Amino acid sequence: MSFKGQSVWVRVGEDGRPILDAEGRAEMKYREEDSRTYRPLPANLANIGPDIGANLGANLGAVAAASQGSETKSPPRRPPRVAAAPQAGGETIHVWTDGACSGNPGPMGIGIVVVAGDKRKEHGEYLGKGTNNIAELTAIRRGLEIAEELAPGAHRPIRVYSDSSYAIGLLSQGWKAKANQELVAELRDFLRGFPQVRMVKVEGHAGVPENERCDLLARQAVARNRA
Repeated sequence: MSFKGQSVWVRVGEDGRPILDAEGRAEMKYREEDSRTYRPLPANLANIGPDIGANLGANLGAVAAASQGSETKSPPRRPPRVAAAPQAGGETIHVWTDGACSGNPGPMGIGIVVVAGDKRKEHGEYLGKGTNNIAELTAIRRGLEIAEELAPGAHRPIRVYSDSSYAIGLLSQGWKAKANQELVAELRDFLRGFPQVRMVKVEGHAGVPENERCDLLARQAVARNRA
């Protein structure tokens, strides 16, 4: 496939269509060996259509890369291999989290939406007085606990979506905790029980449905306990 005229590797299912996450975005790499992935909208990828599956042939993962635009580009020597779809029992669990604080510090609330296959659970909770960062971290822990309740012992891949750069930086990018050190240490230890967790940064208040829902649940939890 191609993205803005450049050949790329895209993760697809057995029908040849890109596998989309809960935001409706595909998973893309510029090179097969890259560890970093990108999340384009499927409309921005070339060669997306119902006829792609027919081009796979016996190779379930091969999709020819195509170029767009006026710039000439040599075709790749071999078609890209696309990562296989998750095996049975390995379906990704999607965990959306958000924390809210009325004042900082002030009354805290968290909102969580967990989707595991055909199961969905929403959760709003009042935490008492604290900071927005504490709420964001606590929301992630509660979300993982709920994921474990929905799929106990399944050891499935989990994607945690948060609009908090602070929380994601501390938990997946090696940031050093200058505050909330005890809470961060406890959460890092807790995360060791979830070896297939991946943190995904989303934009807050940008119309992402599940993120907006989490924000509402968190604010409602604060409002109920302030009344």
